[in-house]
Amino acid sequence: MTDKSRPGAGGRQIAALTLPTLGVLAAEPLYLLFDTAVVGHLGALPLAGLAIGGLVLSESQLTFLSYGTTARAARFFGSGDRAAAVNEGTQATWLALAIGSVITIVVEAAGLPLVSVIASRGDIAEAALRWLRIAILGAPAILVSLAGNGWMRGVQDTVRPLRYVVAGFGLSALLCPLLVYGWLGLPRLELPGSAAANLAGQWLAALLFCRALLAEQISLHVDRAVLRAQLVLGRDLFVRIVAFQVCFVSAAAVAARFGAAAVAAHQVVVQLWNFFALVLDSLAIAAQALVGAALGAGNTANAKSVAGRITAFSLLTASALALLLAVGAPVVPELFTDDQSVLAMIQVPWWFLAGQLPIAGIVWGLDGVLLGAGDARFLRNVTVIGASVGFLPLIWLSLVFGWGLAGIWSGLATFTALRLVLVGVRTLSGRWLVTGTG
Repeated sequence: MTDKSRPGAGGRQIAALTLPTLGVLAAEPLYLLFDTAVVGHLGALPLAGLAIGGLVLSESQLTFLSYGTTARAARFFGSGDRAAAVNEGTQATWLALAIGSVITIVVEAAGLPLVSVIASRGDIAEAALRWLRIAILGAPAILVSLAGNGWMRGVQDTVRPLRYVVAGFGLSALLCPLLVYGWLGLPRLELPGSAAANLAGQWLAALLFCRALLAEQISLHVDRAVLRAQLVLGRDLFVRIVAFQVCFVSAAAVAARFGAAAVAAHQVVVQLWNFFALVLDSLAIAAQALVGAALGAGNTANAKSVAGRITAFSLLTASALALLLAVGAPVVPELFTDDQSVLAMIQVPWWFLAGQLPIAGIVWGLDGVLLGAGDARFLRNVTVIGASVGFLPLIWLSLVFGWGLAGIWSGLATFTALRLVLVGVRTLSGRWLVTGTG
Protein backbone atom coordinates (compact mmCIF):
# COMPACT_ATOMS: atom_id res chain seq x y z
CA MET A 1 0.00 0.00 0.00
CA THR A 2 1.30 3.46 -0.82
CA ASP A 3 1.60 6.18 1.78
CA LYS A 4 -1.09 8.11 -0.03
CA SER A 5 -3.62 5.35 0.45
CA ARG A 6 -2.70 4.53 4.06
CA PRO A 7 -5.60 5.63 6.26
CA GLY A 8 -5.03 8.09 9.05
CA ALA A 9 -6.98 8.95 12.18
CA GLY A 10 -5.32 12.12 13.43
CA GLY A 11 -7.09 15.42 13.89
CA ARG A 12 -5.35 16.87 10.83
CA GLN A 13 -6.51 13.98 8.63
CA ILE A 14 -10.08 14.31 9.92
CA ALA A 15 -10.02 18.07 9.33
CA ALA A 16 -8.65 17.63 5.79
CA LEU A 17 -11.66 15.47 4.93
CA THR A 18 -14.23 17.28 7.04
CA LEU A 19 -13.75 20.90 5.97
CA PRO A 20 -14.24 20.41 2.20
CA THR A 21 -17.06 17.96 2.91
CA LEU A 22 -18.66 20.55 5.17
CA GLY A 23 -18.60 22.94 2.24
CA VAL A 24 -20.27 20.35 0.00
CA LEU A 25 -22.95 19.49 2.53
CA ALA A 26 -23.56 23.08 3.57
CA ALA A 27 -23.92 24.32 0.01
CA GLU A 28 -27.36 22.81 -0.61
CA PRO A 29 -29.02 23.78 2.70
CA LEU A 30 -27.47 27.25 2.47
CA TYR A 31 -28.92 27.60 -0.99
CA LEU A 32 -32.28 26.26 0.24
CA LEU A 33 -32.27 28.79 3.08
CA PHE A 34 -31.50 31.51 0.54
CA ASP A 35 -34.22 30.17 -1.76
CA THR A 36 -36.65 30.08 1.18
CA ALA A 37 -35.84 33.70 1.99
CA VAL A 38 -36.31 34.80 -1.65
CA VAL A 39 -39.65 32.99 -2.01
CA GLY A 40 -40.71 33.88 1.54
CA HIS A 41 -40.95 37.54 0.61
CA LEU A 42 -43.59 36.65 -1.96
CA GLY A 43 -45.91 35.67 0.92
CA ALA A 44 -47.08 32.68 2.95
CA LEU A 45 -48.75 30.83 0.05
CA PRO A 46 -45.67 30.65 -2.24
CA LEU A 47 -43.56 29.67 0.77
CA ALA A 48 -46.00 26.89 1.62
CA GLY A 49 -45.91 25.77 -2.03
CA LEU A 50 -42.12 25.68 -1.92
CA ALA A 51 -42.28 23.66 1.31
CA ILE A 52 -44.52 20.98 -0.19
CA GLY A 53 -42.84 20.89 -3.63
CA GLY A 54 -39.38 20.85 -2.08
CA LEU A 55 -40.41 18.02 0.21
CA VAL A 56 -41.48 15.87 -2.76
CA LEU A 57 -38.23 16.68 -4.61
CA SER A 58 -36.20 15.75 -1.54
CA GLU A 59 -37.69 12.26 -1.70
CA SER A 60 -35.69 11.75 -4.92
CA GLN A 61 -32.40 12.28 -3.07
CA LEU A 62 -31.54 8.62 -2.51
CA THR A 63 -28.49 9.14 -0.35
CA PHE A 64 -27.56 5.45 -0.40
CA LEU A 65 -25.91 6.30 -3.73
CA SER A 66 -23.56 8.52 -1.78
CA TYR A 67 -23.15 6.81 1.60
CA GLY A 68 -23.11 3.25 0.28
CA THR A 69 -20.61 4.14 -2.42
CA THR A 70 -18.35 5.89 0.09
CA ALA A 71 -18.29 2.86 2.37
CA ARG A 72 -17.50 0.38 -0.42
CA ALA A 73 -15.00 2.62 -2.24
CA ALA A 74 -13.18 3.43 1.02
CA ARG A 75 -12.51 -0.24 1.76
CA PHE A 76 -10.94 -0.77 -1.68
CA PHE A 77 -8.97 2.46 -1.32
CA GLY A 78 -7.69 1.36 2.10
CA SER A 79 -6.54 -1.94 0.59
CA GLY A 80 -4.63 -0.06 -2.14
CA ASP A 81 -6.96 -0.80 -5.09
CA ARG A 82 -7.94 2.64 -6.41
CA ALA A 83 -9.29 1.28 -9.71
CA ALA A 84 -11.82 -0.89 -7.86
CA ALA A 85 -12.76 2.08 -5.70
CA VAL A 86 -13.42 4.26 -8.76
CA ASN A 87 -15.38 1.44 -10.40
CA GLU A 88 -17.81 1.70 -7.49
CA GLY A 89 -18.42 5.27 -8.66
CA THR A 90 -18.98 4.20 -12.26
CA GLN A 91 -21.63 1.67 -11.30
CA ALA A 92 -23.28 4.09 -8.88
CA THR A 93 -23.49 6.69 -11.65
CA TRP A 94 -25.27 4.24 -13.97
CA LEU A 95 -27.72 3.51 -11.16
CA ALA A 96 -28.20 7.24 -10.62
CA LEU A 97 -29.11 7.93 -14.23
CA ALA A 98 -31.51 4.99 -14.41
CA ILE A 99 -33.27 5.63 -11.11
CA GLY A 100 -33.38 9.40 -11.65
CA SER A 101 -35.07 9.00 -15.02
CA VAL A 102 -37.74 6.74 -13.53
CA ILE A 103 -38.37 9.18 -10.67
CA THR A 104 -38.81 12.06 -13.11
CA ILE A 105 -41.36 10.17 -15.19
CA VAL A 106 -43.32 9.01 -12.14
CA VAL A 107 -43.46 12.43 -10.49
CA GLU A 108 -44.43 14.21 -13.70
CA ALA A 109 -47.28 11.70 -14.15
CA ALA A 110 -48.45 11.65 -10.53
CA GLY A 111 -47.47 15.13 -9.35
CA LEU A 112 -50.97 16.39 -8.59
CA PRO A 113 -52.03 13.51 -6.32
CA LEU A 114 -48.61 13.57 -4.62
CA VAL A 115 -48.82 17.21 -3.58
CA SER A 116 -52.54 16.98 -2.84
CA VAL A 117 -52.00 14.18 -0.33
CA ILE A 118 -49.52 16.33 1.60
CA ALA A 119 -51.18 19.74 1.25
CA SER A 120 -54.49 20.34 3.00
CA ARG A 121 -55.66 23.08 0.61
CA GLY A 122 -56.03 23.27 -3.14
CA ASP A 123 -54.20 26.59 -3.44
CA ILE A 124 -51.13 25.20 -1.63
CA ALA A 125 -51.18 22.07 -3.82
CA GLU A 126 -51.44 24.19 -6.98
CA ALA A 127 -48.48 26.34 -5.98
CA ALA A 128 -46.41 23.27 -5.08
CA LEU A 129 -47.20 21.57 -8.39
CA ARG A 130 -46.07 24.56 -10.47
CA TRP A 131 -42.70 24.44 -8.69
CA LEU A 132 -42.35 20.67 -8.74
CA ARG A 133 -43.00 20.06 -12.45
CA ILE A 134 -39.90 22.08 -13.29
CA ALA A 135 -37.62 21.08 -10.42
CA ILE A 136 -38.14 17.30 -10.77
CA LEU A 137 -36.39 17.40 -14.16
CA GLY A 138 -33.19 17.65 -12.12
CA ALA A 139 -33.69 14.30 -10.34
CA PRO A 140 -31.13 12.38 -12.47
CA ALA A 141 -28.60 15.19 -11.95
CA ILE A 142 -29.13 15.14 -8.19
CA LEU A 143 -28.47 11.39 -8.06
CA VAL A 144 -25.39 11.61 -10.31
CA SER A 145 -23.92 14.21 -7.94
CA LEU A 146 -24.64 11.96 -4.96
CA ALA A 147 -22.84 9.05 -6.66
CA GLY A 148 -19.92 11.32 -7.58
CA ASN A 149 -19.57 12.58 -4.04
CA GLY A 150 -19.68 8.98 -2.82
CA TRP A 151 -16.76 7.55 -4.76
CA MET A 152 -14.63 10.67 -4.42
CA ARG A 153 -15.07 10.69 -0.64
CA GLY A 154 -14.17 7.01 -0.66
CA VAL A 155 -10.79 7.78 -2.26
CA GLN A 156 -10.43 10.70 0.17
CA ASP A 157 -10.70 13.40 -2.50
CA THR A 158 -13.06 15.97 -1.02
CA VAL A 159 -11.72 19.16 -2.61
CA ARG A 160 -12.94 18.64 -6.17
CA PRO A 161 -16.51 17.77 -5.10
CA LEU A 162 -16.57 21.07 -3.20
CA ARG A 163 -15.69 22.96 -6.38
CA TYR A 164 -18.38 21.18 -8.39
CA VAL A 165 -21.15 21.66 -5.84
CA VAL A 166 -20.27 25.30 -5.23
CA ALA A 167 -20.35 25.93 -8.98
CA GLY A 168 -23.80 24.35 -9.26
CA PHE A 169 -25.42 26.07 -6.32
CA GLY A 170 -23.63 29.30 -7.14
CA LEU A 171 -25.38 29.31 -10.50
CA SER A 172 -28.72 28.57 -8.78
CA ALA A 173 -28.21 31.37 -6.26
CA LEU A 174 -27.39 33.82 -9.05
CA LEU A 175 -30.47 32.90 -11.07
CA CYS A 176 -32.97 32.55 -8.22
CA PRO A 177 -33.74 36.22 -7.42
CA LEU A 178 -33.37 37.19 -11.06
CA LEU A 179 -36.04 34.71 -12.16
CA VAL A 180 -38.31 35.02 -9.11
CA TYR A 181 -38.47 38.84 -9.10
CA GLY A 182 -37.74 39.50 -12.79
CA TRP A 183 -34.59 41.55 -12.21
CA LEU A 184 -32.20 42.68 -15.00
CA GLY A 185 -34.98 42.57 -17.55
CA LEU A 186 -35.77 38.87 -17.07
CA PRO A 187 -39.42 37.75 -16.81
CA ARG A 188 -40.93 37.74 -13.30
CA LEU A 189 -41.63 34.02 -12.86
CA GLU A 190 -42.17 34.12 -9.08
CA LEU A 191 -42.29 30.58 -7.59
CA PRO A 192 -41.53 28.70 -10.86
CA GLY A 193 -38.41 30.87 -11.21
CA SER A 194 -37.07 29.26 -8.05
CA ALA A 195 -37.50 25.81 -9.62
CA ALA A 196 -35.79 26.84 -12.86
CA ALA A 197 -32.78 28.18 -10.96
CA ASN A 198 -32.54 24.96 -8.96
CA LEU A 199 -32.67 22.87 -12.14
CA ALA A 200 -29.84 24.75 -13.87
CA GLY A 201 -27.47 24.38 -10.94
CA GLN A 202 -28.16 20.68 -10.43
CA TRP A 203 -27.27 19.81 -14.01
CA LEU A 204 -24.09 21.88 -13.99
CA ALA A 205 -22.81 20.01 -10.92
CA ALA A 206 -23.75 16.62 -12.41
CA LEU A 207 -21.82 17.30 -15.60
CA LEU A 208 -18.73 18.24 -13.60
CA PHE A 209 -18.90 14.96 -11.64
CA CYS A 210 -19.23 13.00 -14.89
CA ARG A 211 -16.16 14.75 -16.26
CA ALA A 212 -14.17 13.75 -13.15
CA LEU A 213 -15.19 10.12 -13.59
CA LEU A 214 -14.16 10.12 -17.26
CA ALA A 215 -10.77 11.59 -16.29
CA GLU A 216 -9.97 8.42 -14.28
CA GLN A 217 -9.72 6.54 -17.61
CA ILE A 218 -11.26 3.31 -16.36
CA SER A 219 -13.83 1.11 -18.07
CA LEU A 220 -17.37 2.48 -18.12
CA HIS A 221 -19.01 -0.89 -18.72
CA VAL A 222 -21.82 -2.10 -16.47
CA ASP A 223 -20.40 -4.46 -13.81
CA ARG A 224 -23.28 -6.65 -12.69
CA ALA A 225 -21.44 -8.11 -9.69
CA VAL A 226 -20.67 -4.66 -8.31
CA LEU A 227 -24.19 -3.46 -9.05
CA ARG A 228 -25.64 -6.41 -7.11
CA ALA A 229 -23.38 -5.69 -4.14
CA GLN A 230 -24.32 -2.01 -4.22
CA LEU A 231 -28.01 -2.85 -4.40
CA VAL A 232 -27.76 -5.16 -1.38
CA LEU A 233 -26.15 -2.39 0.67
CA GLY A 234 -28.47 0.16 -0.92
CA ARG A 235 -31.53 -1.88 0.03
CA ASP A 236 -30.89 -1.41 3.74
CA LEU A 237 -29.96 2.24 3.32
CA PHE A 238 -33.04 2.78 1.16
CA VAL A 239 -35.34 1.39 3.85
CA ARG A 240 -33.61 3.71 6.30
CA ILE A 241 -34.16 6.67 3.97
CA VAL A 242 -37.82 5.75 3.49
CA ALA A 243 -38.31 5.68 7.26
CA PHE A 244 -36.88 9.20 7.52
CA GLN A 245 -38.96 10.39 4.61
CA VAL A 246 -42.22 8.95 5.90
CA CYS A 247 -41.64 10.80 9.16
CA PHE A 248 -40.87 14.16 7.57
CA VAL A 249 -43.63 13.87 4.98
CA SER A 250 -46.06 13.06 7.78
CA ALA A 251 -44.79 16.01 9.79
CA ALA A 252 -45.30 18.38 6.85
CA ALA A 253 -48.74 16.93 6.14
CA VAL A 254 -49.86 17.42 9.74
CA ALA A 255 -48.33 20.91 9.88
CA ALA A 256 -50.25 21.81 6.70
CA ARG A 257 -53.49 20.88 8.42
CA PHE A 258 -52.84 23.59 10.98
CA GLY A 259 -52.75 26.20 8.17
CA ALA A 260 -50.37 27.91 5.76
CA ALA A 261 -48.60 29.82 8.56
CA ALA A 262 -47.90 26.60 10.46
CA VAL A 263 -46.46 24.74 7.48
CA ALA A 264 -44.42 27.82 6.48
CA ALA A 265 -42.96 28.07 10.01
CA HIS A 266 -42.27 24.34 9.99
CA GLN A 267 -40.52 24.73 6.62
CA VAL A 268 -38.14 27.40 7.90
CA VAL A 269 -37.09 25.39 10.96
CA VAL A 270 -36.87 22.12 8.99
CA GLN A 271 -34.47 23.83 6.59
CA LEU A 272 -32.37 24.90 9.58
CA TRP A 273 -32.52 21.33 10.91
CA ASN A 274 -31.36 20.04 7.53
CA PHE A 275 -28.56 22.58 7.45
CA PHE A 276 -27.29 21.72 10.93
CA ALA A 277 -27.67 17.99 10.30
CA LEU A 278 -25.56 18.20 7.16
CA VAL A 279 -22.94 20.30 8.94
CA LEU A 280 -22.65 17.48 11.47
CA ASP A 281 -22.72 14.96 8.64
CA SER A 282 -19.43 16.38 7.36
CA LEU A 283 -17.79 14.77 10.38
CA ALA A 284 -19.80 11.60 9.86
CA ILE A 285 -18.64 11.35 6.25
CA ALA A 286 -15.03 11.76 7.35
CA ALA A 287 -15.71 8.84 9.69
CA GLN A 288 -17.13 6.80 6.81
CA ALA A 289 -14.05 7.33 4.65
CA LEU A 290 -11.52 6.78 7.44
CA VAL A 291 -13.27 3.87 9.14
CA GLY A 292 -13.85 2.13 5.79
CA ALA A 293 -10.21 2.61 4.77
CA ALA A 294 -8.94 1.45 8.17
CA LEU A 295 -11.05 -1.71 8.12
CA GLY A 296 -10.13 -2.35 4.47
CA ALA A 297 -6.47 -2.24 5.58
CA GLY A 298 -7.21 -4.49 8.58
CA ASN A 299 -6.47 -1.73 11.11
CA THR A 300 -9.15 -2.01 13.83
CA ALA A 301 -7.20 0.17 16.27
CA ASN A 302 -7.30 3.06 13.81
CA ALA A 303 -11.04 2.50 13.26
CA LYS A 304 -11.65 2.77 17.02
CA SER A 305 -9.55 5.93 17.16
CA VAL A 306 -11.62 7.53 14.40
CA ALA A 307 -14.84 6.62 16.22
CA GLY A 308 -13.72 8.28 19.45
CA ARG A 309 -12.41 11.44 17.83
CA ILE A 310 -15.40 11.92 15.52
CA THR A 311 -17.87 11.52 18.38
CA ALA A 312 -16.08 14.15 20.48
CA PHE A 313 -15.76 16.62 17.59
CA SER A 314 -19.38 16.14 16.59
CA LEU A 315 -20.66 16.77 20.11
CA LEU A 316 -18.63 19.97 20.43
CA THR A 317 -19.77 21.24 17.03
CA ALA A 318 -23.43 20.50 17.75
CA SER A 319 -23.27 22.25 21.11
CA ALA A 320 -21.81 25.36 19.50
CA LEU A 321 -24.57 25.38 16.87
CA ALA A 322 -27.23 25.04 19.55
CA LEU A 323 -25.80 28.05 21.37
CA LEU A 324 -25.82 30.13 18.19
CA LEU A 325 -29.41 29.12 17.50
CA ALA A 326 -30.48 30.15 21.00
CA VAL A 327 -28.74 33.52 20.80
CA GLY A 328 -30.23 34.23 17.37
CA ALA A 329 -33.81 33.33 18.28
CA PRO A 330 -35.08 36.95 18.57
CA VAL A 331 -33.81 38.12 15.17
CA VAL A 332 -32.84 35.31 12.80
CA PRO A 333 -36.40 34.17 11.89
CA GLU A 334 -37.05 37.60 10.37
CA LEU A 335 -34.39 36.86 7.75
CA PHE A 336 -36.70 34.26 6.24
CA THR A 337 -40.06 35.99 6.31
CA ASP A 338 -41.79 39.18 7.44
CA ASP A 339 -45.18 37.48 7.70
CA GLN A 340 -46.23 37.99 11.33
CA SER A 341 -48.41 34.87 11.44
CA VAL A 342 -45.42 32.75 10.41
CA LEU A 343 -43.07 34.47 12.87
CA ALA A 344 -45.51 33.82 15.69
CA MET A 345 -45.42 30.08 14.95
CA ILE A 346 -41.65 29.69 14.56
CA GLN A 347 -40.57 29.98 18.18
CA VAL A 348 -41.89 26.58 19.31
CA PRO A 349 -39.98 24.40 16.82
CA TRP A 350 -37.02 26.77 17.10
CA TRP A 351 -36.40 25.85 20.76
CA PHE A 352 -37.05 22.16 20.17
CA LEU A 353 -34.31 22.27 17.56
CA ALA A 354 -31.85 24.07 19.83
CA GLY A 355 -32.46 21.65 22.69
CA GLN A 356 -31.83 18.44 20.78
CA LEU A 357 -28.83 19.47 18.68
CA PRO A 358 -26.12 18.18 21.08
CA ILE A 359 -27.80 14.75 21.18
CA ALA A 360 -28.09 14.79 17.39
CA GLY A 361 -24.37 15.58 17.14
CA ILE A 362 -23.43 12.34 18.87
CA VAL A 363 -25.95 10.38 16.80
CA TRP A 364 -24.64 11.70 13.48
CA GLY A 365 -21.04 10.97 14.43
CA LEU A 366 -21.80 7.38 15.41
CA ASP A 367 -23.95 6.92 12.30
CA GLY A 368 -20.88 7.80 10.24
CA VAL A 369 -18.73 5.28 12.08
CA LEU A 370 -21.22 2.46 11.55
CA LEU A 371 -21.88 3.40 7.91
CA GLY A 372 -18.15 3.35 7.24
CA ALA A 373 -18.06 -0.14 8.69
CA GLY A 374 -20.88 -1.21 6.35
CA ASP A 375 -23.25 -1.81 9.28
CA ALA A 376 -26.22 -0.70 7.18
CA ARG A 377 -28.64 -3.40 8.31
CA PHE A 378 -28.31 -2.36 11.95
CA LEU A 379 -28.78 1.32 11.09
CA ARG A 380 -31.84 0.41 9.05
CA ASN A 381 -33.37 -1.35 12.05
CA VAL A 382 -32.53 1.52 14.40
CA THR A 383 -34.20 4.06 12.12
CA VAL A 384 -37.33 1.96 11.62
CA ILE A 385 -37.67 1.38 15.37
CA GLY A 386 -37.13 5.05 16.18
CA ALA A 387 -39.63 6.15 13.54
CA SER A 388 -42.36 3.66 14.43
CA VAL A 389 -42.02 3.98 18.21
CA GLY A 390 -41.08 7.64 18.62
CA PHE A 391 -41.58 10.00 15.70
CA LEU A 392 -44.70 8.82 13.85
CA PRO A 393 -46.98 8.22 16.86
CA LEU A 394 -46.38 11.72 18.21
CA ILE A 395 -46.87 13.30 14.78
CA TRP A 396 -50.32 11.80 14.30
CA LEU A 397 -51.34 12.26 17.93
CA SER A 398 -50.55 15.94 17.39
CA LEU A 399 -53.20 16.05 14.69
CA VAL A 400 -55.77 14.15 16.76
CA PHE A 401 -55.30 16.23 19.92
CA GLY A 402 -54.38 19.55 18.30
CA TRP A 403 -50.86 19.75 19.74
CA GLY A 404 -49.62 21.63 16.66
CA LEU A 405 -45.93 22.13 15.98
CA ALA A 406 -45.02 21.34 19.59
CA GLY A 407 -46.28 17.80 19.19
CA ILE A 408 -44.59 17.33 15.82
CA TRP A 409 -41.22 18.46 17.11
CA SER A 410 -41.60 16.38 20.28
CA GLY A 411 -41.73 13.41 17.93
CA LEU A 412 -38.44 14.40 16.31
CA ALA A 413 -36.79 14.83 19.72
CA THR A 414 -37.96 11.37 20.83
CA PHE A 415 -36.72 9.86 17.57
CA THR A 416 -33.27 11.39 18.09
CA ALA A 417 -33.03 10.16 21.70
CA LEU A 418 -33.96 6.59 20.77
CA ARG A 419 -31.32 6.52 18.05
CA LEU A 420 -28.70 7.78 20.51
CA VAL A 421 -29.28 4.85 22.85
CA LEU A 422 -29.25 2.21 20.13
CA VAL A 423 -26.23 3.37 18.11
CA GLY A 424 -24.32 4.07 21.32
CA VAL A 425 -24.74 0.50 22.54
CA ARG A 426 -23.77 -0.88 19.13
CA THR A 427 -20.60 1.19 18.91
CA LEU A 428 -19.46 0.19 22.41
CA SER A 429 -20.05 -3.49 21.61
CA GLY A 430 -17.36 -3.49 18.88
CA ARG A 431 -19.40 -5.82 16.66
CA TRP A 432 -18.94 -3.43 13.71
CA LEU A 433 -15.15 -3.98 13.60
CA VAL A 434 -15.12 -6.32 10.58
CA THR A 435 -12.00 -6.10 8.40
CA GLY A 436 -11.43 -6.76 4.66
CA THR A 437 -13.02 -5.56 1.39
CA GLY A 438 -15.92 -8.02 1.27
